[in-house]
Amino acid sequence: MADTGKDIERPLGQTLRPRREASLRLSSGRLVATLAVLVVIGVSGAIALRQKPFRKPGEIAVSTPTAAPAPASAPAPAAVAAATPQGGTPMKSGGPQIIHVQTEEGDGPPKARIVIHDPSTIGQNLKVAHIPDKALVQASDTGPLPMRSADGRRPFDVYARPWSGARGARVAIVIGGLAVSQTGTQAAIAKLPAEVTLAFAPQGNSIGRWMQAARQSGHEIVMQVPLEPFDYPNVNPGRNTLTVSASPDDNLKSLHWALSRTTNYTGVMNYMGARFSADPNAMEPFMAELGKRGLAYIDDGSSARSVASDLALKDGVPFVAGDMVIDAVQDRGEILKKLDSLEATARAKGSAVGIGSAFDITVDTVTSWIAEAKKRGIEIVPISAVAIDPQKG
Repeated sequence: MADTGKDIERPLGQTLRPRREASLRLSSGRLVATLAVLVVIGVSGAIALRQKPFRKPGEIAVSTPTAAPAPASAPAPAAVAAATPQGGTPMKSGGPQIIHVQTEEGDGPPKARIVIHDPSTIGQNLKVAHIPDKALVQASDTGPLPMRSADGRRPFDVYARPWSGARGARVAIVIGGLAVSQTGTQAAIAKLPAEVTLAFAPQGNSIGRWMQAARQSGHEIVMQVPLEPFDYPNVNPGRNTLTVSASPDDNLKSLHWALSRTTNYTGVMNYMGARFSADPNAMEPFMAELGKRGLAYIDDGSSARSVASDLALKDGVPFVAGDMVIDAVQDRGEILKKLDSLEATARAKGSAVGIGSAFDITVDTVTSWIAEAKKRGIEIVPISAVAIDPQKG
């Protein structure tokens, strides 16, 4: 019988007995398994020595990506333009939307976070609110004229300041006469809350610069247009006043001059004009031009004979009528009474509109009153938020 202890000394290639062959295969398998365990233990030990491993995405080579919105949920181009900071439309018809999901950083296991986007509460991007939308500008000899874009967007929509869209009591305040006094204009823009709408007088100076400052401060703006009052020209609104005796073409030229003084506004507001606004023949071409260009008309409410509301409905013009002039008497107490009356009207009807001028006493009184009114649950909204828009039913 051969010595099994000498098997290793057998000549190369000689066949081993089956029992020995199985034994060697078993030993090899155990060796591999043992090595694998040692490797796992070594790697685990190395990881354990690291400080807070994989706790923060920023400490690893590949961070958790933020999921982009699904293409199917992306808004249409027109909606995107309206939702841009420049447009700042409230988009009241759209509800809250999930815009992305991302991983929160911090100790412990990752946490999924859903971010909800409510389009009605987005504020203006103040860095670009003063930049005109080129698609809404028509070049003219006197300056940029507002116009509807090729895809139907209106300045009224694109340049509107957002608001909450809530059904509570809303007060809109328009302060006019901006750009007439440089110091007064600067004070009004700096002091008045951003929810207050500012109206620019076309005869003013540096309107482009003040428009930019107002928009960057978050204000919605409108352009005032001088219309013929009774007792004209003894009572004169100023240069390029639209009159009942002028031809429609001449009035449109005067209107275009006023409209081209600046841009980025949602509509126009009359300056005086009791006689002009009561004459259907004079008002019809005027209102039709506003409808063509996608602008609103704000009637200051000073004339009960105005035909503006009927013509606005006919020509598809967003329309707002002022409820009262708040500073006919330049006294803080009297202005506060008017503002309190606005609040009462808003609580009864849902909304109210006050019209004032950029006098120091008006600006200071309105600013302090708004701070208190907000505490009482009154929402101060831009003028576009209370407009009756025939195109939206």
